[in-house]
Amino acid sequence: MPLSLGLTALAVLAVVAFAVGAYPVSPHDLFVALGLTGGASVSDAAQTVIWQIRGPRVLAAMLVGAALASSGAAYQGLFRNPLVSPDILGVSSGAALGAVLGIYLSLPVLWIEAASFAGGLVAVGMVYGVAAAIRGRDPVLVLVLTGVVIGALLGSGVALLKFLADPLNQLPAITFWLLGSLASFNRTDLLVLGPTVLVALVPLALLRWRLDVMSLGEEEATSLGVDVRLVRVAAIIGATLMTAAAVSVSGIVGWVGLLVPHLARLIVGPAFARLLPMTIVLGAAYLLAVDTLARTMGAVELPLGVLTAVIGTPVFLWLLARGRRGAW
Repeated sequence: MPLSLGLTALAVLAVVAFAVGAYPVSPHDLFVALGLTGGASVSDAAQTVIWQIRGPRVLAAMLVGAALASSGAAYQGLFRNPLVSPDILGVSSGAALGAVLGIYLSLPVLWIEAASFAGGLVAVGMVYGVAAAIRGRDPVLVLVLTGVVIGALLGSGVALLKFLADPLNQLPAITFWLLGSLASFNRTDLLVLGPTVLVALVPLALLRWRLDVMSLGEEEATSLGVDVRLVRVAAIIGATLMTAAAVSVSGIVGWVGLLVPHLARLIVGPAFARLLPMTIVLGAAYLLAVDTLARTMGAVELPLGVLTAVIGTPVFLWLLARGRRGAW
């Protein structure tokens, strides 16, 4: 039942996202253009808005939100820490450094997105390689601390490139990208983002029961026959792929991977088999709502990262207050 309500809310938000904007699209025109109902054909302008402008952006918002939220749920369950977010292993810092380097080198947009995606994967590879070389310590703690350190190092690289960038051309583009936006998303980006997110969700879906067992601790999971190392690597790869793909097209959008899993856990409980689909739906709905607000609140489009922080902070504090009364 909660999942059905979430899907209904997501469908309503999608209709609203198509309807509002500089060129309003009525629900009737939307349903006719999508072939969901009969009626007179819609105008060419409405077809262009639906299929070429708002359609890709609506799908992008849902995919990015679902990717960040589900990767956050995976990381929180894997590391048994409710404060873990998708950038804990440095993937966001690596993706940011790759994109900023691409902008600094004046590369085409597709190359900038590719550099961002590669930067996120390389960063997590560095973190895991360094953590694997450190023996005799708690592997989860070492992995998290290494991610924090490598993330800080990559962040300093971003700061250096911002200092060296052209203040009239490159620096504004870098700053705008780091704040997060879907304004430049197009149908070509969907061909990369969509399959990557779907493929990365496969190991998380297949390992859902083992991730529940991992929440008991490594010793208990091992005694129950779970290959802890294999599950950890597979889950990290899936979550990292989703995060890197999302960040490469949207920039840095915080709070989604931290906040949404808590909301989903509050609704359906901690069992990953129920938590994952609920997190996907809530993440898609949340970022779609935020993106719709970002492009309609004023004459100038607001950055996604700003709005997610403004909305996420009070909601997370409310969740903390509920948690102190035993709701978690």
